[in-house]
Amino acid sequence: MTPIATHPHTPAPLLREIYGRLLRGLRTRQARTLAEVAARAGISLAYLSEVERGLKEPSSEVLEAVCVALGSSITDLVGAAHRELRALATDEPAGSRVLDLTSRVGSSVVGTLEHAAAPTGTVADATGAVLLVA
Repeated sequence: MTPIATHPHTPAPLLREIYGRLLRGLRTRQARTLAEVAARAGISLAYLSEVERGLKEPSSEVLEAVCVALGSSITDLVGAAHRELRALATDEPAGSRVLDLTSRVGSSVVGTLEHAAAPTGTVADATGAVLLVA
């Protein structure tokens, strides 16, 4: 039997998959049931299950409700997802550009990253400006 060819670049997981994995991890660490968290969040058990499995793209309102039901916040969830994506993003090509998303004039190129292991995603510079590495 011929092995299936693998791609040299594995695509990053979908954000909904990361959110789901993080929410399920928090819920199970608290030893809470799907039914309990879903009821406190005001959503159906089936929907929460689909969110946790990364099958549904929940709205920010649903994410906030689930986070609050778990004693957390959407800020913590987004931060944890960002850290996970940053850890996965190590194979960006040399010459990636950094975009300043807080510029009052609009997005502007701050600089070019020359090394192959350039960071990706949003980063903050020394002044606190939010940057996007593209």
